[in-house]
Amino acid sequence: MRAGQELDMNIVEAGLSYANVLAELHKEGFDTPWSAAAFESSLASPGIFALIAQDKKDQPSGFVLIRAVGDEAEILTILTRPAARRSGIARALMSKACAEAIERHAQKMFLEVAIDNPNACGLYLSLGFKEVGHRKGYYERPQGPRVDAVIMALDLAP
Repeated sequence: MRAGQELDMNIVEAGLSYANVLAELHKEGFDTPWSAAAFESSLASPGIFALIAQDKKDQPSGFVLIRAVGDEAEILTILTRPAARRSGIARALMSKACAEAIERHAQKMFLEVAIDNPNACGLYLSLGFKEVGHRKGYYERPQGPRVDAVIMALDLAP
């Protein structure tokens, strides 16, 4: 999103009734997508919530799933539809996720990202996340070797 450009969308909380939508979206961006049952189970768990970005016609363009427990929050998964990437949706979702995590008393946000995903790594670094660790061979790739995860953290407390 360029400076001064505003996104024409709404970001709303996505409850259990969105499990099928989230699963369908997840298929668009991941080699091993989560099922609707996995999203239902997650959304029914304490501290877990989802935010979904929708255009003015209520068509979903991305989502983020977050766990906030105690003073920590974690991005469990985030996706922007391929056709909508590089438009500011992920940045807006992350901003809203951090704000909601703060409302839920989180002081630190964590996430893991595949080391071979430079666009996502760049986004998180631009939002102030710092590398705090690595997980060797964390992500499985259907057409190649496993890929390391970079663990990142962001201080939410002022």
